[in-house]
Formats: sequence, structure tokens, C-alpha cells
Amino acid sequence: MNVEGLVEQVVSGLGFELVDFETSPKGRLMRVFIDIERGVTVDDCATVSNQLTRVFEVENVDYDRLEVSSPGLDRPLKKLSDFERFTGSDVQVRLHMPIGNQRNFAGVLEGVVEGQVRLRTEKGEVAFPFDEIEKARLVPKF
Repeated sequence: MNVEGLVEQVVSGLGFELVDFETSPKGRLMRVFIDIERGVTVDDCATVSNQLTRVFEVENVDYDRLEVSSPGLDRPLKKLSDFERFTGSDVQVRLHMPIGNQRNFAGVLEGVVEGQVRLRTEKGEVAFPFDEIEKARLVPKF
């Protein structure tokens, strides 16, 4: 059974976006990160948690603990649509393979052009294929 697919179905069915889904090595702990345009409330987390608990019972999903939360200010960017949505934001990006001896980049997200994520850094603009990105997240401004 694809637990992540099940979680995605429940979360989107309730009107939220599944930002990230993590499990501990033996799947005993499940972490679900949700978002919604207006911002996530504690009640939203409770709603999603209660619904997932019921669905997991019906589907016989075995786990010890379920955590549902917002992705936070340093939200991970996972999908290509995230890179489009957060254009203009400060981000940190780590690539699978280095470009010119560099794997980590920080700068302002300039958007996506033909599958290439564009970033304005202190050294100028860089672009890399979306599928070369290992990890990316927003950098909150305080």
C-alpha cells in the first residue's frame, strides 16, 4: 500500500496541500506537513490528524505516532509549482551534483524557465535543472 498516496488523497480532499511527508525508518512515526493559502491553524492540524487516524484504521496502516503541522517559515520546496509560487523569495538550494565545485546556493528565486530553476545570487544569476535539486527551502526574513 502507498501510504504517501493515501495521505495526499486525504489532505487534498480536505482542501489542503501536502507539502511534505516523512516517516521514521520503521514507519513508526509519520510526519505530515500541510499548507493552505490563508495559513495553517492548530484546528486545521487537528482536522487533518483526526481524518488520517480514521482512514489509517480502515486501511490497517500500522504506526505509533502521527504528527501534523505547518511547514514553518523555512518551508521546503518540493514541487516545480513551489518554485513558481515562491518566485521573489529568499531560498537555499542544495544540488545532487556540484556545478563548478559548488553544491549549495543561496539567493532570490527568479522563477522557472523551461524546467530550469533560476536563482539570483551575490555572484550573479545561476540556473539548474529542477531534477538536479536535492533539497531547497525558503529562508525567512526577520
